[in-house]
Amino acid sequence: MNNELPKNLSLSSRKRRIAAFMIDHFVMSMLIVSIFFLFIDSNFMDENNVGRMTTLMLAVFLTGFLLYFAKDSIKGISAGKWIMGIMVRDSVDTNKIPSFWRLLARNLFIIIWPVEFIVLASSYQKKRVGDIIANTVVVKNPNKLSKLPRILALIAVVIVNFIFVIVFASMAFKKTDAYKVAITEIEHHTEIISETGGIKGYGMIPNGQISIINGHGVAKFGINIIGVEEDISVIVYLEKEPNHEWEVVELNKIE
Repeated sequence: MNNELPKNLSLSSRKRRIAAFMIDHFVMSMLIVSIFFLFIDSNFMDENNVGRMTTLMLAVFLTGFLLYFAKDSIKGISAGKWIMGIMVRDSVDTNKIPSFWRLLARNLFIIIWPVEFIVLASSYQKKRVGDIIANTVVVKNPNKLSKLPRILALIAVVIVNFIFVIVFASMAFKKTDAYKVAITEIEHHTEIISETGGIKGYGMIPNGQISIINGHGVAKFGINIIGVEEDISVIVYLEKEPNHEWEVVELNKIE
C-alpha cells in the first residue's frame, strides 16, 4: 500500500485544521441555535412547559448534530476547510473523495474532541482518530481561491457570529411573557406617554435577565423607548409566583 501523496498535494498543517474546526463550530452552532429559536414560543421558560421544551431541544439538537457530522459531505470540504484551503481525501487515493458515510463516520469522533486534538498533535501523519477509522487524510486544496475572498469570508463569519449573538439574545428576551407584560405596562403608563409624546417603537436590543426557580420568577429589563417627541430609557422589574402571571413591581426612568 502506497501512502505517499501526489506531488501536487501536501498534508494540511495542524494549525489550519484547528482553525477550520473552530470556524465550522461557529457556523454550525449558529445554525443549530437559529433553528431552535425559530420554534420556541413565548412561554418557553415556563416551568409547566419543561416536557415540550425538552422534546423540542432534543429534536433540534439531533438534527443539528446530524448536520454537524455531515459538514464535509460536499466534496470533502466544509465552510471552515474552504476558508482555510484544505479538504478531506481518501488516504490511499488522494484524488478520490470519501463517501458520505465515511465522512459522516469520520466526524462522529468530534464528540471526543480533546482526544482528537491529542492524537492529531502526536500523529506524524497528522491524522486524528476519525481519519484513522475512516481511512482519510486532510490535504491542502491545490484549487483553492486566492487569499482575499477566503479572508473576506472569514471576516463575514466573525461579523455574522457577533450579530447572531446579539440578535438572538434579543429575540429570546422579546419572546418571553415577562417582556410582553413589561411592554404592556409601558404602553399604559401615562407619564411615559406624556413625556415621549406617544410611543413609536422600542430599541432592537433589550438588556436584562430572567430567572425562574421552583415557579417563582424575577426579571429585570432595560428598554429603550422610541417616542414621537423624545426617546427615553426605563428599567422594569417583574416578579412571578408559581402558576401565576408576571407582574410589574417597579418601573423607573433611566436619567
